[in-house]
Amino acid sequence: MEPPDFFPPLINVTAAVVRPLCVEWRDQPEGAVFHLAGILMVLGFMGGSGFYGLLYLFSCLTLGFFCNTIWSWSDMCTTDTFLWSFALFGVCAGQVGHVAYRLRNVTFEKEFQDLYSCMFKRLGVSLTHFGRIVACCEGDIHIIEKDHCFAMEGKTAIDKLSVLLSGRIRVTVNGEFLHYIYPFQFIDSPEWDSLRPSEEGVFQVTLRADNCCRYVSWRRKRLYLLFAKHRYIAKVFALVVRNDIADKLYSLNHKAFDCRGFRYDIRLPTYSHIPPVPELERTEGFIRVPGQYGHSHRDL
Repeated sequence: MEPPDFFPPLINVTAAVVRPLCVEWRDQPEGAVFHLAGILMVLGFMGGSGFYGLLYLFSCLTLGFFCNTIWSWSDMCTTDTFLWSFALFGVCAGQVGHVAYRLRNVTFEKEFQDLYSCMFKRLGVSLTHFGRIVACCEGDIHIIEKDHCFAMEGKTAIDKLSVLLSGRIRVTVNGEFLHYIYPFQFIDSPEWDSLRPSEEGVFQVTLRADNCCRYVSWRRKRLYLLFAKHRYIAKVFALVVRNDIADKLYSLNHKAFDCRGFRYDIRLPTYSHIPPVPELERTEGFIRVPGQYGHSHRDL
């Protein structure tokens, strides 16, 4: 008795898997719709990042797969090619709608758009992260009338961080003018940086509006909670706040000096807790600071 033949001959298997090769190539190229589909796909994959980059990418792919669908329906006349092209067209069209909806959700008022363009866009902060920053302040914009004070020296508590959107604020200490604060500068960055999250303090300067001012403000506790959840946002704020402090100190260095002739940075955060100097003497347009504090700034 012969054993059962479980395996077919090898020659039959080979014949079953062999596919016919192209006998000859077509002389005529495909129609213009096919080439247009390829061009649109190439352009789509050259898109950038971010919401607008995604919108550009999927828009080009949608048009490309739509042209491919038309080509497969009219020229190829194959069901599977048409179905795949149509399915990919539908997926890309859905992605266009999804990205457009998300982009619509992260649009802001004009003043917040200007704030983003001037302070955060150049740092590469995405609209999604900026949306979280705006949500932290609840999108509120505050107003200071002319000659009204944002903060008073030795009285106002340091409990927020603010950015001026319009107008101009005058900074003084013991009645002496220090500098101005202009739009898209932090109003209280030295005071913010002078305190740890658990500390409390009061302003050592007076901030008075020269004209009607508009500003946005974040409460300390809410902002620190945002930093705890998003370390990237914390790093961005640390960068912009300290850059703002450097600009303010630079604007003061040509005015303030001690009795030895050394430059003195009045709003340096290290000394924000020192009681205000009882008497500041003005000499030929400069602010004179008593010598007992001058040695600390000798190397600045």
